[in-house]
Amino acid sequence: MAQVTVRINGYAYTIGCEQGEERHLLSMAQEVEKRVSRVRNLGFSGEAKVLVLAALLMADEVADVSAQKLPVETTEALAEGRQAVRDRALLGEQLSVLAERAEAIAAALERD
Repeated sequence: MAQVTVRINGYAYTIGCEQGEERHLLSMAQEVEKRVSRVRNLGFSGEAKVLVLAALLMADEVADVSAQKLPVETTEALAEGRQAVRDRALLGEQLSVLAERAEAIAAALERD
């Protein structure tokens, strides 16, 4: 297992990685450091707060990228699925009303 030392927020961290992944790990650390610098430039301080805000920035970017990568067919299928759930709930409510009416009619017939 290889080890790489990265610098983030002014601190050095030695991280283990698979052989041949060192360059990728350094690249990822640089991306984290970019977000840390952005947060610091906004006036935030405190190691934990800066790192949390940088992580949230990255999570937001990941969410945006994930949303953009959904194929059109998947987006349409999700919309159809949501509509089917709404339709099924409506049918369930209508069936419940009809069942109540049928029970009321049956009760009335039993009294007569």
